[in-house]
Amino acid sequence: MQTSTWRWRNGPPLIDGVFHKMRGSLKVLLADKLEPRELRLLCKSYDVIGDIAVIRVPDPLEHKSKVIAEAVMQTHKRVKTVLRQTGPVSTEFRLRRLEWVAGEEKTEAVHREHSCAFKVDMKKCYFSPRLSHERMRVARQVQPGEVVVNMFAGVGCYSILIAKHGLADRIYSIDLNPEAVHYMLENIRLNRVQDHVVAIHGDAKGVVQKKLKNVADRVLMPLPERAYEYLSYAILALKPVGGWVHYYDFEHAMKSEDLFEKVKAKVSKKLQGLHVDFEIPFCRVVRTTGPNWYQTVLDVKIFKK
Repeated sequence: MQTSTWRWRNGPPLIDGVFHKMRGSLKVLLADKLEPRELRLLCKSYDVIGDIAVIRVPDPLEHKSKVIAEAVMQTHKRVKTVLRQTGPVSTEFRLRRLEWVAGEEKTEAVHREHSCAFKVDMKKCYFSPRLSHERMRVARQVQPGEVVVNMFAGVGCYSILIAKHGLADRIYSIDLNPEAVHYMLENIRLNRVQDHVVAIHGDAKGVVQKKLKNVADRVLMPLPERAYEYLSYAILALKPVGGWVHYYDFEHAMKSEDLFEKVKAKVSKKLQGLHVDFEIPFCRVVRTTGPNWYQTVLDVKIFKK
């Protein structure tokens, strides 16, 4: 019988805040350079990846991008480069459209979190510092000796954190982007987890079908755009007795709607069609991505037999 349970841990769903809000000191620096109406148009947050800041500047303020970038560098002394994101994340590799604004003209940085270092080229690979809490949340669940399949590994952040903090025996770390795999291999060496993390270039569907059937205690699906499509392959990767799937998705919900019931119903219907028993003991909002749009995660327990 298929079953599901639904609960919040430690109160309502959490939203990651691993980014920098426009600090008061930054607004003070810009007070004599921007008009009051321009100050109100400033985006409220920006990402810092290593020594690179990525800012968003509304079109009406585009001519003030350099002024804003220089103020960011004054506020954050470790920031050596400021890039402007000029459009949404796009392409099958989830790349940002970036233009150089100030400081050193580069797109590669080394980002540090939870005692790990991740080298990444922001123009060639997807990376978000806003997922830091979520990455560690998953890593802490991994039990000693587990085998993990990371279907959308990027530059290896989840996989390396699990190797460092979760004591998994083996993490198979798959990505379709050859540049991401290049940086993943660098990061595996940089963090000295060669004995545990296996980098694999390819589409997770084919990799699981050819090499990774019935091997995993736990499967990660940190690509919200494609996770639903790949869910049957996540089940295929789990051991014959089943295991855990960390499923990520984007969901739209108005205030009158129950966000979690929407994503729960969607995933439950898919799993019922795959003829597995399951429970959903945990969910959370990872972050908001737009007006009434949310990135969610479900921790799903699968029982194959």
